[in-house]
Amino acid sequence: MRLHRLDITAFGPFGARQQVDFDALSAAGLFLLHGPTGAGKTSVLDAVCYALYGAVPGARQSPGTSLRSDHAPAGTSTEVCLDLTVGGRRLEITRRPAQPRPKKKGTGVTTEKAQSLLREYDPARGAWKALSRSHQEIGEEITQLVGMSREQFCQVVLLPQGDFARFLRADAEARGKLLGRLFDTRRFALVEERLAELRRAAEQQVRDGDERLLALAHRMGQAAGNTAGDWPAPAHRPGEPGLADAVLQWAAVARAGARERLAVADAARSAAENRQSGARRALDAERELAALQQRHADAVRRAAELEDRRPARERVRARLEKARKAELVGPALRLRQDAEREHRTADTAWQRARAALPEALADAGAEQLSGLERELRQELGGLDAARRAERRSAEIAREREELERQARHDEGLLQDAEGWLADWDGVRRALQDRIEAAQEAATRAEHLAGRLEPARRRVTAARERDRLAARTEAVEDDLRTARERAGTAHESWLDLKERRLRGIAAELAAGLVPGEPCAVCGSAEHPDPAEAGEAHVDRAGEDAAYGAYAEADQERTEAERQLAVLRAAFTAARDAAREAERQ
Repeated sequence: MRLHRLDITAFGPFGARQQVDFDALSAAGLFLLHGPTGAGKTSVLDAVCYALYGAVPGARQSPGTSLRSDHAPAGTSTEVCLDLTVGGRRLEITRRPAQPRPKKKGTGVTTEKAQSLLREYDPARGAWKALSRSHQEIGEEITQLVGMSREQFCQVVLLPQGDFARFLRADAEARGKLLGRLFDTRRFALVEERLAELRRAAEQQVRDGDERLLALAHRMGQAAGNTAGDWPAPAHRPGEPGLADAVLQWAAVARAGARERLAVADAARSAAENRQSGARRALDAERELAALQQRHADAVRRAAELEDRRPARERVRARLEKARKAELVGPALRLRQDAEREHRTADTAWQRARAALPEALADAGAEQLSGLERELRQELGGLDAARRAERRSAEIAREREELERQARHDEGLLQDAEGWLADWDGVRRALQDRIEAAQEAATRAEHLAGRLEPARRRVTAARERDRLAARTEAVEDDLRTARERAGTAHESWLDLKERRLRGIAAELAAGLVPGEPCAVCGSAEHPDPAEAGEAHVDRAGEDAAYGAYAEADQERTEAERQLAVLRAAFTAARDAAREAERQ
C-alpha cells in the first residue's frame, strides 16, 4: 500500500482544509511525522484510518465523540479524502461522517448522514471513475485489498500511543491469532498437526505390534508349558519400552526348553518307528500265509464243482460233435436252394416273354425266333441309316446358307476396307498430330502439377488471412460499440444511483408513520418530511440500470474474448500465408 495524497477538512484539530502530499514527503525514501503535543500528528493517522475503514482507532471512536473540528466554520463540511495505490490499483476514498448542518427550510440544524465514495483511476481514459457509494461495499473492498481489518491495521501498522503496550500485554492466543492472520502461519500449524497425527499413528502402530507380540508369546507359552520360565507381561504393558527385549529373552529360554523336549521326542519317535517296522514285517508275513491258504481252499472248491458238472459237459461235447458233422453238408444244401430260386425266376420270365409274342409265334421254336430277330435287326439298321442321312442333308443345307451369308458379309467388309485404305494416309497423319499434341499437353501438365499445389496453398492461406482480417475489423467495431454501450450504461447507472441517493430522504419519508420514531434520527415528530421530486429515482429504476450495465459489460467481455481469439487466428493465418509465399 502506498499513500499519495491526504485532504482533511474540518477534521479533528484542523478547522480548514489541509493537504498532505505523501509523494513529495517520500521522495527521499523515509520521512518522519513529528511535532509538539497537540499539533495533530495522531489526527493525521486517524484521518488515514478513517478514510480506509470509516472509523478511527482506539477510544476516539466512542459514541459520544465527534470527528468534526470545533474550529470549523458552520458552512464547512467535515471530509477526509485519501488517494492511494493498493493491490496494483489507484483508488480515491472520500468519507464524510455524520455531522450537523443548518436546515434548508426553516431554522435550526439537522444531522446529515455519513457518506462515502470510492473512485478508481483509469489510465486509458486519464480520468477517475466511480465504483461505489456503499459503506459496506467500500469497507469489504478495502479490507480485501489491504488484507487486514481495522483492528489489525491499528495494532500492526499504526500502533498509536498506548495501544502498542496493550498489544504487547495481550495473551499468547490473541497475539498468535493476529500474527497468524498477518503472516499466514496456517501451513506451520498444518505441519504441526500432521506431525502430531504421525506421532499418534506411530504410537498406535507400536502398541498394535506389542499386542501382536504378546499374543504370539501367549501362544508360545501355551505350547511350551511350564518350561518357558516367568511370563514378562506383568512388568511391561503394550507401548512401553523394554517389552520387546523382555519377550525376546523369554522366547530364547522357551526355545531352548522346546529344543530339549524336541530331542527327547525324536529319540522316542525313532524307537517307536523301529518297533512299528518289525510289527509291519510280521503282519506282511501273516497276510501272505493267509492269502496262500485262501487260494488253496478256492482251488479245492473249484475242483469239486468241476467234478460235479462232468456229466453235463459230456452231453454238450456230444452235441457239438454232431453240429460239426452237420456243418459239412450245409454248403450243398444252400447251393440247391439257390438253384431252385433261379429256376423259378427264369420260368416266370419265359412265361411273360411268351405272352408278349404274337399268336403266330407263340408256339415257334428258338431257331425260328432267332431268325426272325436277325431280319428285324437288319430292317432297323436300314431305317437308322436313312434317318442319319436325312439329318446330314438338313445340316448341309444350313451350312450352305450360313456360308452364303458370310460370303455376302465378307464382300461388304472388303468394300469398306478398300474405302478406308483409300483415306488411310490422311487419317494416319491426323492421328499422329493428335498424338504429338497429347504428348506435349501431358508434359506441360506434369510441369504445372508441381506448381499447382503450392499455388493452391498460397491462395487458401491468403483467403483465410483476408477473411480473418475482415472478421477482426468487424469484431473490433463490435467491441468499440460494446465498450461505448457499457460506458454509457455504467454512467447512467451511477447517475441514477447518485440521484437516488440525493432523493433517498423522500424514500425514507414515504415510510414515516406519525407517532413512530424515524429509522434515521429516531425522532417521533416529523415536522417537514421530504417529498419526491419529478426526477426522483426509485430502487427499481436503479436495479434496472445496473442490470443494463451488467449485460452491456458482459457483452463487452465476450467481444474482447472473441477479438483475442480472432487476433491469434489472424496472426497464425498471416504467418502461414507468408510461409506459403516464400515456398
